[in-house]
Amino acid sequence: MIEKLIDKIREDEGNWDRFGGIFVERKIESKTVLLNAGEIANYVHFIKKGCIREWFNKNGKDITFQFFTEGQPVSSIDSFMNCKPSLFSIESIEPSTIISIRKDDIEKLFSVYPELKDRFHNFIFQRFRNYAQLFLSRITDSPKERYDDLLKNNPEIIKRIPQHYIASFLGVTPVSLSRIRNKK
Repeated sequence: MIEKLIDKIREDEGNWDRFGGIFVERKIESKTVLLNAGEIANYVHFIKKGCIREWFNKNGKDITFQFFTEGQPVSSIDSFMNCKPSLFSIESIEPSTIISIRKDDIEKLFSVYPELKDRFHNFIFQRFRNYAQLFLSRITDSPKERYDDLLKNNPEIIKRIPQHYIASFLGVTPVSLSRIRNKK
């Protein structure tokens, strides 16, 4: 998504001069915090390489509720859109390469490239759909069913993310996750 946008802007030299500098690419180490709970999200990050998680702290325990990998944007959407403190933190799980865009810069892009705004809204609706599915899964599915769903729909997550994050995502302890996996 982000590479196509950058290529499109490069095609128009005037717009590249105007917008080329807003795309900040950087390499980050694992466990790099991009946003702390309580801060206001001023950036959208596009993942070129790596894996990032969203999580919150409940009574001293990290609860992971979403993973993001290559090609996906990540931000605290409510915080970003409404300038409210984020309810969760965002951090890299593995060394990653990201392209970050500030909120006011993305607003300028929307004015010149309205189709980008449409894509951004589609991204937001997809995130809400994911949150609804996660919420329903936590209510209706057993931990084993949640694990089986993750294995079926996102097998790469199982291979590349540390088990304690997967356990947290599934709402179980690492020991319980080990039991679920051994029953396969």
